Amino acid sequence: MRGMTDRRTLLTAGTALAAPPTLRAQEPGGWPARPIRFVVPFPPGGTTDIVARVYAQRMTGTLGQPLVVENRTGAGGTVGSDAIAKAPPDGYAFVMSNIASHAVGPNVYPRVPYDSVRDFTHIALLADVPSVLVVAAASPVQDLAGFLAAARARPVTIASPGNGTTSHVLTTTLARLTGAQLTHVPYRGSAPGIADVMAGTVEAMITTLAEAGRNDRVRLLAITSEGRTPGWDAVPTFAELGLPSMTAPTWFGLSGPPGLPDAIADRMSAAALDALSTEVVRARLAEFGAVPPAHDRAWYARYVAEELARWGRAAREAGVRAD
Repeated sequence: MRGMTDRRTLLTAGTALAAPPTLRAQEPGGWPARPIRFVVPFPPGGTTDIVARVYAQRMTGTLGQPLVVENRTGAGGTVGSDAIAKAPPDGYAFVMSNIASHAVGPNVYPRVPYDSVRDFTHIALLADVPSVLVVAAASPVQDLAGFLAAARARPVTIASPGNGTTSHVLTTTLARLTGAQLTHVPYRGSAPGIADVMAGTVEAMITTLAEAGRNDRVRLLAITSEGRTPGWDAVPTFAELGLPSMTAPTWFGLSGPPGLPDAIADRMSAAALDALSTEVVRARLAEFGAVPPAHDRAWYARYVAEELARWGRAAREAGVRAD
């Protein structure tokens, strides 16, 4: 689905995976001389926050200054992202850019105050998390075919983490592609939606694997990854079940303000990729199927632009808008 890039092409050893001592020896103008803000534009405890803290711990040791995670929430991640779009390009403020704030949100919210491509210096892809369609473990629905049969026969309630989210677009896309009668029920975040699926208040939800993957009180019917996900090999992909348009990893990356000096951007990219190369970070990401290929920052900038265009098309076709 992403003809522009081969997402499995890894950086060759040594291009950006410099060891921490090498990174310190190449400090641009004494940077960093103080702690660095790492803005997470979603609440604590969610996937974005978890990924940010995994990287912040490792990168703190590499850079020699703390990466201080700051949760700045609102409007599908656009509030925290806008703060960094307007921050000075001095290397002391970055944001956890992601599919919601940089691809879906700008296409569904009527007034997003930044350009996802022009108003940021994109640094690195940090995680690539598939989403899953889940029902309660006690549900009589055993697979996607059974779910769709039920939803064609009568309206089925399906939760999302909120209006205008990736989950909302995927829910509407699933209904459009299959003729399923899906009644969208937006929540403020994934956790309360999952809780209501388990309680039987709503019948299903599309959410990230990080939110639902190890919960024995829900049943995973289909996953949005391109191929089956290690650790969840029994869960079929939407693509193999005949719905390739539902292939949509939820991605997370690192971005700074526009105009960030190349020396700082390159060093942040090297620090992020150094973290990704470590067993401890990769093992933590693998717990929710999130280990991405390693790419340079030019690739990530192109990827954000590609995803912005892709989700613009998807939101228009699904007719999704958020107030």
